[in-house]
Order: sequence, then C-alpha cells, then structure tokens
Amino acid sequence: MSESKVDPGEPPVTDQDMRLAQDLLFFAYRDFTNAADVALAELGLGRAHHRALHFIGRNPGITVSDLLGILRITKQSLARVLGALMEQGYVAQAPGRADRRQRLLTLTAAGAALEQRMFERQKERLRPAYREAGPAAVDGFSRVMRAIMDGAARAYIDACHGRER
Repeated sequence: MSESKVDPGEPPVTDQDMRLAQDLLFFAYRDFTNAADVALAELGLGRAHHRALHFIGRNPGITVSDLLGILRITKQSLARVLGALMEQGYVAQAPGRADRRQRLLTLTAAGAALEQRMFERQKERLRPAYREAGPAAVDGFSRVMRAIMDGAARAYIDACHGRER
C-alpha cells in the first residue's frame, strides 16, 4: 500500500489526535470483543479460543504452523487453546495428506455453530456502526486498519478478501 501525500493545506495530525485514536481503538476493541466474551465465558473459553475458532473457520484445513503465524502466540499457548477446543468438540485435527506430520485443523459442526454465534454477536455491533458512519467512512476505516497492520496481515486480508480497490 503506497503512502499518501499530505496536503500542505491540511493541518498536521497531532499527538492529541493520536491519543484520541488510541482511546477509540482500545474502547472499540473492548466493546467489540465483549459481544463474544459473554457467550465464551459461559463455555469456559476466552478470546484466544475465539481467535482460533475464527481463523480455523476462515481457513478449513489450516496447519498448526500457519495458525501460529497468524495468531503470533507461543506453541505452548496454542496447544492449550487447541486442547480445550478439541476436548470440547469444537475443533478436529487430521494428519496432512502429503506430510503426515502436519496437523490440519477444521471446525466440527459444533465449532462452526459456535463460531457463527460469535460472528452474529459481533455483527450486531458492526452493522449499526457501519450504517451510521456511511460507505465513505467504512472505506476510510478499512484503509486506516490496513495501514496499521504489518505486511503479512495485509497479505492475508488480500488473499481472503481480494485486493483493496
């Protein structure tokens, strides 16, 4: 993504603007994740489990190694998360076809239903916000979020959602 030129007539972004952005991100993340946290807590699960469910659901057959790369957590942490998800019947693991040492992860029917439930709860937060902000703001939001991400995350988004137009 190329950097945009700053219009010389445009006021500079101040530290106060950056503090506001920081606060907005923190509070939005808190409230967005809370939409799923309540249901997860009832099952004895947390945000790490939700992230794993999300990315396994979005990438059926993902390897443990690729999931580690996306989540950027330790093998030990992922082992705990996957252990709980497999024990509760939300995730299934199978050996790779070409390399039997690989572990391929998929959601079970129960896991897919739980992931969908979390998606619906978070969609309830996003839909009215998108509607209130309007298409131009939604596009701007996407651009800002992409610019915050590192190159690997942008590449993942591009692969899953297509290039930004």
